[in-house]
Amino acid sequence: MTFTLEPDHSAEPELHELVMSLRAYLLEELIPYEQRLGLSPETKLSRADLEPIWQRSRELGFYGIALPPKLGGQGLSTRELCALKEELMSHGSVLAHSVLGDMGGPLRAGSIMQYASTYQLEKYLMPVIRGERACCFSITEPDAGSDVRRMRTTARLEGDEYILDGGKVFSSAAPFADFAIVVARMDGEAEAYSAFLVDLDAPGVTVRDGEVPMSGQQIEGDIDFDECRIPVANLLGDVGQGLRIGIGRINLNRLLHSPSIIGAARRAWTLSVEYAKSRIVNGRPLIELQAIQHKLADMATDIYAARSMVAATAAKVDRGEDVSVEANMCKLFTAEACFRVVDEAVQIHGKAGLTRGNEIEQLFRSLRMYRIVTGTSEIHRNAIAKALT
Repeated sequence: MTFTLEPDHSAEPELHELVMSLRAYLLEELIPYEQRLGLSPETKLSRADLEPIWQRSRELGFYGIALPPKLGGQGLSTRELCALKEELMSHGSVLAHSVLGDMGGPLRAGSIMQYASTYQLEKYLMPVIRGERACCFSITEPDAGSDVRRMRTTARLEGDEYILDGGKVFSSAAPFADFAIVVARMDGEAEAYSAFLVDLDAPGVTVRDGEVPMSGQQIEGDIDFDECRIPVANLLGDVGQGLRIGIGRINLNRLLHSPSIIGAARRAWTLSVEYAKSRIVNGRPLIELQAIQHKLADMATDIYAARSMVAATAAKVDRGEDVSVEANMCKLFTAEACFRVVDEAVQIHGKAGLTRGNEIEQLFRSLRMYRIVTGTSEIHRNAIAKALT
């Protein structure tokens, strides 16, 4: 029997149908669309590139699929969402991040829905769910990354307006977002932080191109606030809930990043198997060499282990159990294991794997980032150790 890393969801007909439909959309529509436009992972994306994907994905039922039915979704379980996120990243699609709404869409807004007022839902969040508007989340600052309490962006109340001053960096989707969810320190209160919905075309707001990460993706922006006035109605939740809103989504996000990482590693494994079968060395396919077979075996084992860990943790989330430790374990193990996978993929590809423009080389750069972004491996180890000791 030939082993495959494609998960078998046939025992769950509804999930199997969703995965198969998603795969067909990727292979038959989305990737051909990207190829027609000449898009690569390093293309600077525009709203014109993205809006057709938001709308088409919504037509097919994928955009915001994890939302409850009352908000237009299908109420997927976390485990089911993880299965879709892995599938999305396993075929080399450039715009995969826009299909479920990770990049500026419903999944980016995430858990803030529970804090939103009726006004905020109608003006800001429902248009995001419909694929008409896009948002970004802005909490990180140059000196406030893991230690968010060092943030210097402030908000002060004057009459019926809050005035924001400061700046945020590394805001994913900022270059094409309509508004930002901004966490700021309340002026004069050292330990009080609040969250606000801020229109990015408002006076006093400047969106700048962010630094280009090693992946080459131009999807981040920096946002400056200079006496930016926003109405009191744009306060998200209550005063002082900013860190709960901002950090409260982190554990689940760390878990939900993991299947995407696994999908990218699965893509690297698939490309490596194909390359090893077609590459002839000394008169025989590379895959016949035991050294190559061992690499592929180790790669497959790491992917299988990571997937199993994520599935078990997602099931705990669906049971309503606390997964703060397990989510850190998932992100730590997945980031480290999947980077090992793509590192071996480069080795199997040889010089081709070192060449700019080769998909394996780009995957290597992308997966290296996950040992740092959304929490460094060291931060995860700290959190795990603290809980266990």
